[in-house]
Amino acid sequence: MASSSSQTPMAGGCFLSLAIMLGVAIGFTQGQASLGFVIGLGVGLVLALGTWLIDRRRTR
Repeated sequence: MASSSSQTPMAGGCFLSLAIMLGVAIGFTQGQASLGFVIGLGVGLVLALGTWLIDRRRTR
C-alpha cells in the first residue's frame, strides 16, 4: 500500500464543474450553449490540472 500523506489533498473537480456551468450559462445568453460547454470544459480542465500539479508538488 502507498503511504498516506498527512496533508489533505486539494480538490480540483469543483473548478471543472463550475467552469462548465458558467460556460454553458454564458453560452446560453449568447445563443451558443454548446460552444460555452466546450470552452468551459477546457478552462475547467486547465484549472483542475493546475490544482493537481500544485497539490502534487506540495505533497512531495
